[in-house]
This record gives sequence, C-alpha cells and structure tokens, in this order.
Amino acid sequence: MSWVDSLLWDPASVAHIVFLYAFVISVGVLLGKIKFFGISLGVTFVLFTGILMGHFGFTAETHILHFLREFGLILFVFCIGLQVGPSFFSSFKKGGMRLNALAVAIVLLNIVVALGIYFLAEGRVSLPMMVGIMYGAVTNTPGLGAAQEALNQLHYTGDPIALGYACAYPLGVVGIIGSVIAIRYIFRVNFQKEEQDLQTLDSSDLKHKPHMMSLEVRNESINGKTLLQVKDFLARAFVCSRIRHEGHVSIPDQNTLFYVGDQLFIVCSEEDAAAITAFIGKEIEVDWERQDMPMVSRRILVTKSEINGKKLGSMHFRSMFGVNVTRINRSGMDLFADPNLVLQVGDRVMVVGQQDAVERVANVLGNQLKRLDSPNIVTIFVGIFLGILLGSLPIAFPGMPTPVKLGLAGGPLVVAILIGRFGHKLKLVTYTTMSANLMLREIGIVLFLSSVGIEAGEHFVDTVVEGDGLLYVLWGFLITVVPLLLVGIFARWRYKLNYFTLMGLVAGSTTDPPALAYANQVSGNDAPSVGYSTVYPLTMFLRILAGQMLLLTMM
Repeated sequence: MSWVDSLLWDPASVAHIVFLYAFVISVGVLLGKIKFFGISLGVTFVLFTGILMGHFGFTAETHILHFLREFGLILFVFCIGLQVGPSFFSSFKKGGMRLNALAVAIVLLNIVVALGIYFLAEGRVSLPMMVGIMYGAVTNTPGLGAAQEALNQLHYTGDPIALGYACAYPLGVVGIIGSVIAIRYIFRVNFQKEEQDLQTLDSSDLKHKPHMMSLEVRNESINGKTLLQVKDFLARAFVCSRIRHEGHVSIPDQNTLFYVGDQLFIVCSEEDAAAITAFIGKEIEVDWERQDMPMVSRRILVTKSEINGKKLGSMHFRSMFGVNVTRINRSGMDLFADPNLVLQVGDRVMVVGQQDAVERVANVLGNQLKRLDSPNIVTIFVGIFLGILLGSLPIAFPGMPTPVKLGLAGGPLVVAILIGRFGHKLKLVTYTTMSANLMLREIGIVLFLSSVGIEAGEHFVDTVVEGDGLLYVLWGFLITVVPLLLVGIFARWRYKLNYFTLMGLVAGSTTDPPALAYANQVSGNDAPSVGYSTVYPLTMFLRILAGQMLLLTMM
C-alpha cells in the first residue's frame, strides 16, 4: 500500500500534487455554486477548501506551490487585461468620467479606512495582514495576488495574508449588497420612477450607433446633384446603400445623381438622422427586398489577420467591388461604418450589393469561423513575456529607499491592457473568444487560490481561530461598508445618480460579480451592467496596483 501513502502524503510526488490540486479545485468550485440567501461565493470556495486541506497536512513542496501560484496569477491578470483593454481608455469619455471618479473615491476610501484601523490597532495587526483583510473586504482576488507578489519582493516571512482575506471575504460580499439596499431605503427609491428617469436619459453614444431609414428626395436644391456633393453640403457622414430611380434599384457611388422623387436607403449615426432627413426629404416605407435588381445584405466576419488594424475607408469596397458597407458589429454592439473606423479580427461587417460582389468581399475579409476558433497563442505569450519584462524593471521614485517594480501581476496587466487597445497597430491579433478567455482566467484563478489556500492552511487555526479572526471579520466589514455608503450617498444626493446605475457603480468599484448579479435581478434592465463595465477597467487596474504600492512604500 505504499502507492497510497505516496499519493496522499508525498509532497514531491507529481501524482500527489496533481491529485491534491484536482481535489481542491473540483470541491471548491462545486461548493461555490451553493447559494446562501441567494448569494454564492463562487470560485473563492477554492481558497477555503485549500486552507482546509493544508490544515490537515496535505501539501506540496514550497517551490512548486509558489510556481503554480504565480503562474496562475499571471494567466488571470493577463486575460483580464485583454478583456478590459479595448474599453479601458474609452471608459473615461462623457458620463464615464464622473462614474470613474466616484469609483476612484471608493478605492481611496477603502485604503484610508484600512490604514486608519491599522494605526488605531497599535500593532495588533501587521500591515501585510491588513492589506489581506482589505482585499477580502472588497472581494478582489487579483489584488491579493499582487500584494502577495510584492511581499515576495520584500522577503516577507510573517503569517500568510490570505488568512485575513479569507476572514473578510464572506461578509465583504454581504456588505456590498447590504450597502446597496441601505442606500435604497435611505433615499426611499421608487423603482418605477427610476425606470422612467432612465428612459429619458440619452446615455448611449449616438455618434457611433447606426440608424437606418428610407427617404424620398424632396429638396429641390439637391436635384441633379451628386451623392458626393450632397455629403459636402450636409457635412455629415452617411452611407446611401441603395437608390430607386424611375423604378430601378441600384447601388449608388459618389457620382450618382439625386433627383426629386428618388428613394434612398440611408444608414447614418443616430445623432445625424434628423438633420439628414430634414435636408433630403421625408422618411417613407419601402420594401427593398422586392425590387427589380437582386441584391443581398450580409454580415461578413473579419477573420484574416492582414485586415486587422486597417481603416474601413482604406479597403475601397465601393470602388473596387461595387458594394456598400453600412455598419459594423463588434462584441455585440453595432457601430456606424465610419471610413476612419479601424477594423479588427472578429468584427462582423454588414455588406450590401449583388451576390457575386458580396462573395468577393467575403473572400477578402476571410469569413471563416474556424479561424476564430483557433486561439492566438503567440499574442498571449508574447504579451506575458513583455509583461514579465516590464514588471521586473525597477522604477525609482524620489524619497523612496528602494525602487518599485510592477511585479508579476502589474506588468502583465499593463501590457495586456495596451495590447488589447493598441495591438492592432502592431499587427497583433488580440481577438480571443469569450469562452477561451474565461477558460484561461478560471484556470489561472483556481491555481492561484488553491496554492494560496494549501500554503496558508497550516497556520489557519493559530492565526484565525485562536487569534484575532473575529476582529479581522469586523475590520473587513468596516472597510467594505463605510466607503460604499459615503460615496453612494454623496453620488445620489449631489449628482442625483440613477439608482440602477449606482448599483452598477458599487458592484464595479468592488469588482464583485455577485453584487452585479443581484443588481441585474432587481433592476430588470442593463443599466447596472453599463455602470459596472464603465468603472471595472480602471478599478481593477487600481486594485491590483494599490496593495503593491502600499506595501512597497510603507514596509
């Protein structure tokens, strides 16, 4: 029976290590699906399962635990960076600036409250442990990983900070949702009124949202003018994909003449629709599918890497193929086909024209779904390589005794955000299916959490049960609730922020999926998701870097 003993207890055995990780991850994920009062803790149960197994002596060699922990963290933060990169910079536009400012205030207040408790406790808790409590309070696992990596740089040998994280996390989830509910009752929010107010807000980006309409030319001043001249007169971008003149339908080009009585199919941005209608004529109903000239409209998938990064106007679809591009669908969102729009792999291009011409365009763009199923491994590992390089560079700040490094979490995160946003300029195909991205993220985070839990389990009873575990829970609850209530009340009172958007702000500023799920369930609309996605990129970036900077500057 020596093989059983080796499988269960030999920390140097590959079979034991894989067996242990498989058990911790599978049990943790299954337990994470259990809901308590409608709330689940999700993948965080992997950490608790790892702590339990570590407590009973199931472990692996230290260097193996550290490798799997850091590799999992790198995978996780890099995939997050790729996901948020395209929207990271655009999230600061218009109303996003205010929401992001409020989210930054929540992040800063979390740090202030944590430091306040640390100094008031007068040595009862170490700074690293307080950072672990803070990250548990705001339910941010990547930040915990970054803080752990910073402690490795400092050769920290104290109690594992994951213990503080584990104590604060459960009540952190409850505190986030409880804060949202408290704000609702403080301001006596009426859901029906909030829904009506939301409908009156023009929160969408009308410049990029496409609007389709059929118009009849009524303006005598453009009779006999070319399409190019009409565009110059209007000074507004639009696409005329079809024209019906004297009963004959054709695809117009820049030299096509407009005459009174002609019928046009126009695609433009929503903000320009009224002006174009007023200038050309009036909106009418036309069945464009039942005309004399057989034409098709088709969504074509961009799958060729050589198209990635090219501007739509540089493709000359109208002059070379005799077709019109009316709109682009990217990540489920329709965009107006502006000539300056940069095409990316994964875009779906709406093309209107004759069947054979549309087929030729499809050959140019690729339109092969199988190409998107193949992961872009080169981009992922080139990004990780550059991220590790950036994270290892020492950055000197005036007044600091030692240089600061972004580390194994910050470096890959920054590089991933930049690649996700600007990778097409370097001809890097950054498209990854959502399922592939989620798979890599989940593998990374469960490797990290299980490694941290197994390593911390040995000290769990001494540090938490027999120590100040209950105090950690209380301190974590204060770190969670105080900033959310202060900023939430201020945002509602000062800016009259819509309650549904406010719920998304609170969930996004704590990067907490259970809170977002609760908000979506209560609201029944997409306002919480919009608020969440607006502040999530910047918040995640700040959360990951904040703990590192705090530890490197104060220890």
